[in-house]
Amino acid sequence: MTSIADGTVGIQTSAEFAPSLPSWFGEVVLIAAHLRKHDVLTKINEQVRFARRRFGRYDVIDFLVVLFGYAISGERTLEEFSERLQPFAIPFMALFGRDRLPSRSALSRFLAALTEAPVETLRTLFLDDLLSRPLTHDKQTGGLVDRAGNTWIVFDIDGTREAARQRALPQTDELPPPFRRLDDVCAPGYRGRKRGEVVRTRTTVSQAHSYQWLGSFGNRGNGRYREELRQGLSAIRRYLTAYQLEASRTLVRLDGQYGNGAVLSDVAGFAFVTRGKDYDLLNHPLVQARLHLPPDQFQQRPESQMVRSLYDCPEIPVGPEGTLCRVVVATHPVGKKKSPVGVTRAGIVYELFFTNLPQQAFTARDVVELYLHRGAFEPALSDEDIEQDPDRWCSHSAWGQECWQLIAQWVWNLRLELGHQLKPQPLRTTEFAPAVPPPSPHTAPALGYAPPQVGSAWKAGRFAGQDFVLQPDGTLRCPANQTLTPHEQRREADGSLRVVYGASIHSCRPCPLREQCQWNGGATKKPRQVSVLLHPLAVGSAPLLWRD
Repeated sequence: MTSIADGTVGIQTSAEFAPSLPSWFGEVVLIAAHLRKHDVLTKINEQVRFARRRFGRYDVIDFLVVLFGYAISGERTLEEFSERLQPFAIPFMALFGRDRLPSRSALSRFLAALTEAPVETLRTLFLDDLLSRPLTHDKQTGGLVDRAGNTWIVFDIDGTREAARQRALPQTDELPPPFRRLDDVCAPGYRGRKRGEVVRTRTTVSQAHSYQWLGSFGNRGNGRYREELRQGLSAIRRYLTAYQLEASRTLVRLDGQYGNGAVLSDVAGFAFVTRGKDYDLLNHPLVQARLHLPPDQFQQRPESQMVRSLYDCPEIPVGPEGTLCRVVVATHPVGKKKSPVGVTRAGIVYELFFTNLPQQAFTARDVVELYLHRGAFEPALSDEDIEQDPDRWCSHSAWGQECWQLIAQWVWNLRLELGHQLKPQPLRTTEFAPAVPPPSPHTAPALGYAPPQVGSAWKAGRFAGQDFVLQPDGTLRCPANQTLTPHEQRREADGSLRVVYGASIHSCRPCPLREQCQWNGGATKKPRQVSVLLHPLAVGSAPLLWRD
């Protein structure tokens, strides 16, 4: 047999232990140099102060750089990260200007002992570092261009959660009360699709165009959503100040847990869109009256066969304070499975969307699409789970876990920044919603209808259209307390919809107000009729453009 081995090649082996360099060590070198260049490590060392015994000769910065390395490495647990790092502990710490790697037990004690003050200081430095260096040299932030040509910047506030499994423990008089290690970070609450008995909820704030994180605020159980919302809005205000942007042109897309009137005062000064959960609004007379008229628009997602009918209800009082809010009601027939959102009544599923976006710039369909576009936020959370998984347990202390999740977001933003430096890309513009085609005669307008209007007075001393009140069931009520029902709809040349209401002749004949109501009084044989006009809504026809 012929051998193809080259006799000039010599192979030497040694019994000495020579571990290979971790694959992620190069990225640690790059990010550590970047942090040193911008004095981030110096600021952390000077401003984040926390003194406690049993930390040996370590400083706070020693523990934090370990968390930076852990977030960069992608190792599954701190134990695996420590074992992989141990042979290279000295060069690793030298990259950050330190000389001693904390032990795993010291790191655990540090995270367990952390208090609110140093973590909040670290949170401030995290946001300062983000705002000190824009992604692009011209400080482009992206934006959403509405149908009137105005540019909005969009932020997302959403929650994510991590559940924890707990074994069932016997509880008898002879045994002491059980002590759970995760009691400080978890509590019973909504777990979604995740298995477990207790949960921790984390509210995240993201710039929707650059995918940068602005903050993370976690709490036990279902969290403190209003407190976390105020913290998130505070971070957004700092972003707007740094980039000299107007709060009046800022759109905040909120998770559905904020869909009640109690939180509308918290987002004052910002435009917002959220899914409503105050379904008692469906019984409001203004909403009921609108639901008995034709829908403004129809909406369908490309991946779904479900078609929603949209009803735009401006200036509906919401919440205990009666805050006026634009409410979009979306309806569709009930399917084979129970709808996960909305409320079902008489075979129809009703969904609510709250917003204060102007009708002249955003149609009802635009509002619904903007909320459903939050699906673009879910891939960001999914990518975060794949790259870093910040919801994994790093500490059994609330502030220790908060510190770890803050460092994980910091590393995410640094990767985005360095990626833009390595391969700068111009701002791209995509069509979020197409332009509105010109209306055709005798067809429904593509942008919906303005509030209904009745005819003006036609004879002095007689009842005019405004004397007939629109009722929640879609009928009219005359001054004699009789009902007028719609019996005719026709399109006008300008695209308006005329709805003709008529009373019963049996109600009009004996009516004592007939002489004031009808032109010929008792001489006519016809009942009273009233026309209600729905004029096309005046909205810009330009497309919605998304820039990121």
